[in-house]
Amino acid sequence: MKHTLTEEQVASYRDNGFLVIEGFLDAGEFAEWRRCTDEAVEQRLADGRGFGNLNNQGDPDAYYAQVFTQCLKLAETHDGMRQIMLDPRLGKMAATLAGVDGVRIWHDQALIKPPFGNPTAWHLDNPYWSFSSPDALSIWVALDDATLANGCMWYIPGSHKGARFENVGIGQNQTDLFKVYPEWRQVESVGCPCPAGSAVFHNGLVAHGAGANMTNRPRRAMTCAYMPDGATFNGQKNVLPDDYFATLSVGDVLNDDAVNPLLWKRGR
Repeated sequence: MKHTLTEEQVASYRDNGFLVIEGFLDAGEFAEWRRCTDEAVEQRLADGRGFGNLNNQGDPDAYYAQVFTQCLKLAETHDGMRQIMLDPRLGKMAATLAGVDGVRIWHDQALIKPPFGNPTAWHLDNPYWSFSSPDALSIWVALDDATLANGCMWYIPGSHKGARFENVGIGQNQTDLFKVYPEWRQVESVGCPCPAGSAVFHNGLVAHGAGANMTNRPRRAMTCAYMPDGATFNGQKNVLPDDYFATLSVGDVLNDDAVNPLLWKRGR
């Protein structure tokens, strides 16, 4: 794993809001990430549980179901995925990019864009979540070559600096986010094709989306969202378990290690 970051990479991430690391995983690591993702997704789909685990089950012909298959918190149900997600090297990378002293896992998720799948409309991540932080971020690992033809990631560079925690849903209209942030229409978007085994880190407030999959093969990715240690509850449930959510008040620190494991902390 290319887990050591250069000063130039950190500066690029903080300026643009995203960072592509090609060849992030070595051959053995890549095989394990893909095996565990395929197994965990197959198990989850067969299990058929609700939102906290698969948020677009239901009508397979619905627009969103054809954007991607989205399976959340696979580390809770697959031992191999748990080992992958709890790698402290990932936590140190996330903390270094964000400039924070510690990070917790918010949630992992597999994102599989089906053959001939719909585009993923422009959106922000952090406004969906149960904490609000300009230092939130995610890792997105390509399990297939991500190309302009099959739905690689696209970003509006620097948009995280002016985002106001206002967001739109991932709908059918690509322009919805630009109705909230019309100033971003003037910024040239950047596509990020990358080979399988590469990683893309992106800030939780950077505008991003993905194109349609114009090919007859799926485009698989495994991702994880990270929360700065010490982040506080903002009142939104998102993927919090029902029993934990019921105990929270706005402003409470989200520090339950069973729900949001502390992945890395400086000096620990």
